[in-house]
Amino acid sequence: MKRKILLKHFLSAIAAFLFLFNTLSQSQSIYEPIDVTRVKSTTDQIGRMWTFDDVPVDLFEKEYGFKPTQEWLDDVRMSALQFSSFCSAAFVSADGLIMTNHHCGRGYLPDISPKGKDYLWDGFYAEKLEDEIKIPGLYVDQLVLIEDVTKEILDAMDIGNTDSEKIENRNKKIRELTEKYNNETGLTCSIVQLYHGGKYSLYGYKRYNDIRLVMAPDFQIASTGWDWDNFTYPRYELDFMFFRAYDESGKPVKTDHYFKWSKDGAEEGEPIFVIGRPGSTQRINSVAELEFFKDKTYKYSLLLFNELYKVYYEMFTMHPERHSELLNRVMSIGNARKSFAGRYKALCDEYIMAKKKDFEMNLKQKVDSNPEVKSKYGFLWDAIKNNIDEYRKYIDEATAFRINRFSAPEYLVIALSVVKYAEQMKLPEDQREEDYKSEKLKDTFQKIYPSYIDEELQAKLIRAHINYLVGILGEDNSIIKNYTGGETNDKAVWDIIAKSKLTTKEKFDEFIKMKPEDILNSDDPFIYFVTHTANRVKELNEKIREINNTLEVLNQLLGELTFKIYGGQIPPDATSTLRISDGKIEGYEYNGTIAPGKTTFYGLWDRWYSFGKKSYPWGLHPRWQKIPEGFDLSTAVGFASTNDIVGGNSGSSAINRNKEIIGLIHDGNLESLAGDFIFLKENNRAVGTDSKGLLQALKYIYKTERLIKELENGKIIE
Repeated sequence: MKRKILLKHFLSAIAAFLFLFNTLSQSQSIYEPIDVTRVKSTTDQIGRMWTFDDVPVDLFEKEYGFKPTQEWLDDVRMSALQFSSFCSAAFVSADGLIMTNHHCGRGYLPDISPKGKDYLWDGFYAEKLEDEIKIPGLYVDQLVLIEDVTKEILDAMDIGNTDSEKIENRNKKIRELTEKYNNETGLTCSIVQLYHGGKYSLYGYKRYNDIRLVMAPDFQIASTGWDWDNFTYPRYELDFMFFRAYDESGKPVKTDHYFKWSKDGAEEGEPIFVIGRPGSTQRINSVAELEFFKDKTYKYSLLLFNELYKVYYEMFTMHPERHSELLNRVMSIGNARKSFAGRYKALCDEYIMAKKKDFEMNLKQKVDSNPEVKSKYGFLWDAIKNNIDEYRKYIDEATAFRINRFSAPEYLVIALSVVKYAEQMKLPEDQREEDYKSEKLKDTFQKIYPSYIDEELQAKLIRAHINYLVGILGEDNSIIKNYTGGETNDKAVWDIIAKSKLTTKEKFDEFIKMKPEDILNSDDPFIYFVTHTANRVKELNEKIREINNTLEVLNQLLGELTFKIYGGQIPPDATSTLRISDGKIEGYEYNGTIAPGKTTFYGLWDRWYSFGKKSYPWGLHPRWQKIPEGFDLSTAVGFASTNDIVGGNSGSSAINRNKEIIGLIHDGNLESLAGDFIFLKENNRAVGTDSKGLLQALKYIYKTERLIKELENGKIIE
């Protein structure tokens, strides 16, 4: 008997080893040195984000034994939603119930929380239908129409003689077609540029404007680990939120298209499909442009968001009384910072760049082998590189001197308005812009200075701005030296504040009374920065605009070429529009160990205890701190899958072949951030909340009986 038990355990161990070996054999192991000169590319590295008018159903059948019908695809497309302008979502009941991520909707919670309530921190649940809260300004879009308009747009572009004319003609034709389809269909229409313009599709959306909150969990469970867990795996969070769409009569929307709920989730190895709207990727861009992103664009974006994160995290930790006000800012900037860090890291990775270079070399060889194709496209790579090299001459100053109202100190934004005001006041009234003429001048003037300025925050933003400038242009730049008085760190900040006439309303009121010439020639640091960079920025922007127009035309030709060569073998780059991505739940090798395909609730409480029950970053809301009777800790809470996703896929439903929800995507692992440029199936993972774990939380923690019944039955149960 004992020998039989031992044999059973031995066979189980062998099965587990074979599964593990199969998983590892598909991964890039840390134990295998890479010879970048021998790295080869494949079409798979362009990814698996398929548009709904070009789904490779034969490929699905070959890989999964499942060939979706057109009816299946149409139902899936109509069940999915675009959540406002930035996330994904889906109908999950016939009565307009919508599911998306908590982080997609949490920004609305502070504004709808009544006095004495904090829906962001504590969550919200509407126990009755009439308790659901309307969210002002929130809408969702349902994709109901796809039309190919490539010929009309390319014909319009061909009429242009210069690159600028081609782009102008393209934009004009896009406006004409959009207006035409808007009027003819009554839908909200937009034209999507696929393969960088190798193909153009018109998408028509049915818009739902009355969206109401049904249920939001507490912040801590939706963002367990805070920024430390963001873009990582294993994960133990439940990042979900439920809304409902209402019709014009104020009743829940009735829809025939929605995803049913799977109580059991999906098993590892089972095919699953992620339905959502990935934001943007650059996978068919030239190597020259990717190197420019590494050296300039992404490097500077990372510098900016790192400085901003330090500012807002300091404010958050120093002012617990402003918790709800600052929390969303800390989380959103932290998300952007890690996103750019991961993408920048990918661009510095020799293995990734070797695969990109090999893909480009193979494409060039295909072009060179066909004289007709070569005559039309053979010049592309040299032309792109020449324009990129020209771009490099201007980008540093253009980036540093551009005043971004999102990130700049408020005083610089005020300085922009003051300089514009002074310049307009130097002109005769009949030559001024309308907002600076007598009937509107008073209103314009009153808008220059805000009613409230957070002086502590602004001081930190000045420090961040100086660090950003120095990080791009260096300490010896003459404008930076004059702006800072040659000082660094906090001394530079406080010297600027002391010297400026814009840091208090009282000083501003006196300053603005001066003659326009005196204002423009003043020694105020912020005025100096604006007046000594404005003309240069204008000059640089004009040069960059011309380069961008040329690059747009060249990249469109590159996209057109790629589409001609590879056809349906590769999907177009992501365009913030609906896609279907196929894959499987599957673990992977990372950091010298193994990540499981699924994580369980055991890990959630382990994190809490392991970090000493501290509230940050793996804390638990009081409702979670005691494990309820009947709560199964072995239930899956999260999963990692090989589905191809990027930013914008947040809130995407993960479904099985029966169109049942098995999970909710909230982001990817750190390795997935390379997905902006390349898809590496061996370790790029989508990360989501498991449907089974979510339902268990609704039952035992939140006790949302009405919501559970609707999910299980696909409709409201009275």
